[in-house]
Amino acid sequence: MSRRCSFLRRFPGGRYSVHVLSFEIQSGISLIVYFAIFIVEAFALIDAVSRPAQAFLAADKWNKQAWMIVLGLALLVQVLMSYMLMLQLIGLVAALVYVLDARPALQSVTRRR
Repeated sequence: MSRRCSFLRRFPGGRYSVHVLSFEIQSGISLIVYFAIFIVEAFALIDAVSRPAQAFLAADKWNKQAWMIVLGLALLVQVLMSYMLMLQLIGLVAALVYVLDARPALQSVTRRR
């Protein structure tokens, strides 16, 4: 008894389509990227909410309200408008700027002594 790969689809004429396999791989990668972006944006928003407003001013960054609006919109676009790739990329950049630039500055200001 020969075992066939379950991810390949058999088409009339006994041929398997590589296109189906390619589409399944591409869909899986897209889903992983979507959730990775969602996690980064959600982390950035939760971190911004948890920081005191004075820390943003002390770190010489945007104020807390501005970061919460930008990160909240980025997360909203990610969840509701998955077809708007350009807006998703702008939201990802905003979240990465927060995580890589603002967050370390905020941590140095609010570090416990």
